[in-house]
Amino acid sequence: MRCRTVPEEEKDGLDQAGFSPEESWRYSRQVLLEEVGWPGQRKLKAAKVLVVGAGGLGSAALFYLAAAGVGEIGLVDGDAVEVSNLQRQILYRVEDLDRRKVDSARDSLQKLNPHCRVQTFDLWLDGAKVREVLCGYDVVLDASDNFSTRFQVADCCWLEKIPLVSAAVAEFSGQLLVVDPRRPSPCYRCLLPEPPAEGPPDQPLAILGAVAGVMGSLQAAETLTLLLGRTSALDHQLLSYDARYSRFHLLAREKNPACPVCGKN
Repeated sequence: MRCRTVPEEEKDGLDQAGFSPEESWRYSRQVLLEEVGWPGQRKLKAAKVLVVGAGGLGSAALFYLAAAGVGEIGLVDGDAVEVSNLQRQILYRVEDLDRRKVDSARDSLQKLNPHCRVQTFDLWLDGAKVREVLCGYDVVLDASDNFSTRFQVADCCWLEKIPLVSAAVAEFSGQLLVVDPRRPSPCYRCLLPEPPAEGPPDQPLAILGAVAGVMGSLQAAETLTLLLGRTSALDHQLLSYDARYSRFHLLAREKNPACPVCGKN
């Protein structure tokens, strides 16, 4: 298959207000979508998205958010790259070993799309730092790997009225949900009122790397849907994926009237 060479005058013809000729050509396939167009692309360029966790989920989500033209991406992770990450965390290469993840991820994203601004937070989110970091973003993606962080991020997003796109993976399976406090959406604690018991910290979690890629890509797709002003069907459902049988399932989520975060009291 041959790639067609595009004449310079044709590239110039793609230019739209607010975008350079290079950006116009970069996003030319995306803006053909009726649901996006140039107005939608401008929304993405003006958007600010925070991704908590730059592991397997975060790697895939970050790549697609940057490629789509999200204007500003915040990235939170307090870890360094190690060799066991390379099986699923596609942001990193062998030469990144021992580098801080946020630094390596920022470099990878800006090589992919230099028009995307990347703000990094080399820390573990807990306590007062959660609100300090999250506030000001349009959407937050939870791509963390522990329930303590997930619950703190979910609670803060609900109280600050920030849409949350949360995913988790283990072995051959993954789960994804959207919590949108701007709508009558069940919050995270309506599904899980309290954090379940964590396994021993020194016991590694078994995971098929491609499953993290699938769920992280879905996180990016749901985030772009929200940024374009559309509602997500997952704000009242839980999406479950089983790679062993190539099956997706949708499970209904309902508000819990006794929920400690969004309940009546």
